[in-house]
Amino acid sequence: MAATPDKYQRVKITERKDYAEDLWSIRVQPEQPLSFKPGQYATLGLERDGRVIEKPYSIVSSPLEDQIEFFFELVPQGELTPPLYELKEGETVLMRRQAKGLFTLDLKSGHKKHYLAATVTGVAPFVSMARTQVRETEQGHPPDLKLVLLQAASRSWEFAYREELEALSKKYSWLQYVPTISRPWEDPDWKGEVGRVEDVLRKYLDSQGLEPSETTAYLCGHPDMIENSKGILKRRGFPKESIREEIYWVPAKKEK
Repeated sequence: MAATPDKYQRVKITERKDYAEDLWSIRVQPEQPLSFKPGQYATLGLERDGRVIEKPYSIVSSPLEDQIEFFFELVPQGELTPPLYELKEGETVLMRRQAKGLFTLDLKSGHKKHYLAATVTGVAPFVSMARTQVRETEQGHPPDLKLVLLQAASRSWEFAYREELEALSKKYSWLQYVPTISRPWEDPDWKGEVGRVEDVLRKYLDSQGLEPSETTAYLCGHPDMIENSKGILKRRGFPKESIREEIYWVPAKKEK
């Protein structure tokens, strides 16, 4: 299917940052504003041979920012991230005109505590949530909630937004950021938390007093992490409706 103006707008890359060999972010300037809620995604695409190759990506930026930010991990055998990886500032990509997704902050249950768990690029929607709360705080409307953000990666240099989140965590009492790495033998200078999300999830549930009766949990990123963490949360007493998930890809079915 070719790109049509009613479905897509062309957005210009205004900034690119590379964090590791396979991790980078871009900021784009849309022709027309994109309406979205923190946690939602936008679909990006490139036109190839008369058709659009496209994929949804969680939005990193806040709806209160002028430009839109995305965070990528290169999938060498993928159809879209390799050509996206080659794009430079000044070049353009296609973006669908409508953002979608239900992975947004739970504002209906009355829960004041929100436990956010992510692997690598899965932090994107949580950065959007945090930035939005910062903007609202600066406008004189501090949030009546607490965010505990647990982000896991193999090594510390995969934490693209670590400095920003640590600074916000020190400045605002409503945010706590916990980065954890799963391969400390490859990162000997790391002094922080060690383990996968599943290894430390329960620790911070307990230490931060995140009781099921007043907490909503959010899981984003690797499908195995999400499945394992759901089991931990359910055993801790979290009902299904208090666990939200955003799976970044569907794992291949194992042959029996």
